[in-house]
Amino acid sequence: MSIFKRLRDLTLSNVYAMIEKAEDPVKLTDQYIRDMQEDLEDAEKAVAAQIAIEKRFKQLYEEQEALVKKRQEQAHTAAQAQNLDLARRALEEKKAAEQKMNEYKTNYDQNKASADNLRDKLAEMRKQLTDMKNKRETLVARYNAAKAQTDINKSIAGFSADTATAGMKRMEEKMLQMEAQAEASNEMNSKEKSLDDEIEALGKDKAVEDELAALMKQYENKN
Repeated sequence: MSIFKRLRDLTLSNVYAMIEKAEDPVKLTDQYIRDMQEDLEDAEKAVAAQIAIEKRFKQLYEEQEALVKKRQEQAHTAAQAQNLDLARRALEEKKAAEQKMNEYKTNYDQNKASADNLRDKLAEMRKQLTDMKNKRETLVARYNAAKAQTDINKSIAGFSADTATAGMKRMEEKMLQMEAQAEASNEMNSKEKSLDDEIEALGKDKAVEDELAALMKQYENKN
């Protein structure tokens, strides 16, 4: 599987569509983030390896380029000294160095292009990972809000106006019944007097009558 397969085969829009349909979008988002982080780590290693190859060919190319320049200068020095054999050798090595330089330059250009391409893909992966993390925060907030709303709706569904009215009516009937029982109990207590209470009451009534008779008799004598 290619290191960049997820980047190539899955766009964020497709991922978001799958997340929206999931039973638990937060868990699915977290899984995608973990997968993308693993892919990103692998991609970073691959890009680092490609960059190392690019730098190696650049180094080889620059070394041969410097050697070409050096052999060119040496050939001129030998020619000025009229050393034909030494000038020839310098030119021969210069030609060989030029051939290697051109080969290394071609390899360097190719590997640099590959490394640049991988750098771009790596940057895109990092951007997608950042977007996914930002998306997670939004999803968590929306998920929690939706869950809270669902819980509230369930509670409301079990609590209707008719149910509340019926419950209140039952409470009122219960209170009326308790009040009637209390009133009946008071009446029973007032009616059910003991024998001692009734005799004592008779005594109280007689004393009042006796006092009243004495008072009336007092005024009769004055008249």
